[in-house]
Amino acid sequence: MENASSVKEFILLGLSDNQGVQKIYFVMFLLFYMIIVAGNLLIVITVISSQRLNSPMYFFLCYLSFVDICYSSVTAPKMIADFLVENKTISFVGCIAQLFGVHFFACTEIFILVVMAYDRCIAICKPLHYTTLMTRRVCTRMMISSWVGGFMHSIAQTLLTTQLPFCGPNKIDHYFCDVHPLLQLACTDTYVVGLIVVANSGMITLTCFVILVTSYVVILVSLRSQTSEGRYKALSTCGSHITVVILFFGPCTFIYIRPSSNLSEDKSVAVFYTVITPMLNPLIYTLRNEEVKSAMRKLWRRKV
Repeated sequence: MENASSVKEFILLGLSDNQGVQKIYFVMFLLFYMIIVAGNLLIVITVISSQRLNSPMYFFLCYLSFVDICYSSVTAPKMIADFLVENKTISFVGCIAQLFGVHFFACTEIFILVVMAYDRCIAICKPLHYTTLMTRRVCTRMMISSWVGGFMHSIAQTLLTTQLPFCGPNKIDHYFCDVHPLLQLACTDTYVVGLIVVANSGMITLTCFVILVTSYVVILVSLRSQTSEGRYKALSTCGSHITVVILFFGPCTFIYIRPSSNLSEDKSVAVFYTVITPMLNPLIYTLRNEEVKSAMRKLWRRKV
């Protein structure tokens, strides 16, 4: 991480500079983070401990919940702690580590959502071949590929950023270290780097979005030949996934598929995919899934 920077630490401006508002945010986001950890950890424990939830769909859901915990933990604790202090500083190394973590877990989550869409497509369109196509080995390989893909993307974004010189100012108009705010602080022309960053993130986002849309078009076409009961059951299993995709992809696309022009707007939108979506995921998947709710009730009765 050695470069020509004279800046050893950055100052995060956060979501607000009003002391009263920051105290309200502290309570609110602390509650949100506790819900994220508790809700997603409950799903992980439920899937691992339940013998009924051993299908590929729950295998992927377990990892999605684990990634949500990690993803939020990269930004939320620091943001929550900063609401109580006046000087919201972060070291250069800590800033780069946070940048790496955000992109690593975000990109991994995108790939997991794509894999989950593929799983639903096979389950609905080729139910007779599902068990032979989606074996444990295939699912494991898909999951490993998702993690490797997220790592490669994050390494690219991080290396591009660390090569830039930072000589001041060092105030980041955000509540965590991200590519666009850091590009605006670099002491050099970042036009080319900015294009590469947008191209990298945009290519992944658009490719994954096209795959997701294609998967659900195929699903909808195949449902025409099924009974109304079969359609309802198939759509109910896909409804939760579609909701999560919209909540996560919408804000991510807004932030990373275009050059950043308004950082204040960007950080407000970033709250949705770093805090709100990970918090809603457990509710979305449990409220619409009887198997998960039943497994949770059994787990609760067993513990009590």
